[in-house]
Amino acid sequence: MSVADDIKARLDIVDVVSDHVSLRKAGRNFKATCPFHTEKTPSFVVSPERQSWRCFGACATGGDAFSFVMRVESIGYGEALKALAERAGVTLHRQRDSGKYEALYRINQEAARFFQERLASTDGQQARGYLDERGVDSKTTEAFQLGLSPRGRDGLNSYLTGLGFGVDQAVEAGLLRRDDDGTVRDFFWGRLMFPIHDRQGRVAGFGARTLDGSDPKYLNTAATPVFDKRATLYGLHMAIAQIREKDVAVIVEGYMDAIAAHQHGYTNVVASMGTALTE
Repeated sequence: MSVADDIKARLDIVDVVSDHVSLRKAGRNFKATCPFHTEKTPSFVVSPERQSWRCFGACATGGDAFSFVMRVESIGYGEALKALAERAGVTLHRQRDSGKYEALYRINQEAARFFQERLASTDGQQARGYLDERGVDSKTTEAFQLGLSPRGRDGLNSYLTGLGFGVDQAVEAGLLRRDDDGTVRDFFWGRLMFPIHDRQGRVAGFGARTLDGSDPKYLNTAATPVFDKRATLYGLHMAIAQIREKDVAVIVEGYMDAIAAHQHGYTNVVASMGTALTE
């Protein structure tokens, strides 16, 4: 039995749903007005027998206790698992690598701060000019933590080691690269930097746009323990509240598209990161 199955076996979905919805007995089931859309006639049904819920109205969807908590509280599966495990009295074994993950988030955040400082310096004149041409104002630049990686290949390395971070840690985060001869260099240099945040707003990686026309036009952090571009949407941490309120997410092609949309008030917009989209 999986941990999720163990949790569900210890909980009654009626009790879980009742924390958020006033249920009324209706034969073998319980009914209520749907918490996910406005309605006058109750179409939301909870089945104790099946340990499931379903909206027979506009939502036309349903699921188990996990999917209900995820939707009603607008949280991810991991957060729902943790919340329901605590409620069920099930102990979750902490990942052995959780400390390493937090360290990678910290070093990424410091790198983002370094890039922001370089953008605001005299070295950032060209990059700021590009943002001006694209109509990105200073408020938006700050909100998205845009930055600049300096042209020298050792600026970030020196900054991070000066803060006490190890070279191996920076390499693992994808911020530095180690050549075959053992030389360590900054992975990003001379590029406009786009910090990529996870859903909780932690810097997981970076996107970088060339400023001199060199290839590739965009460069992403390679896969790391905290970053996988296939499983990430740019700007989600800033868009999630409006996505929840509007019940609509707009996915655009690139970073600048998402940034422009947010600047003009369309804050339920996120961007893919070069990942092919299929039906």
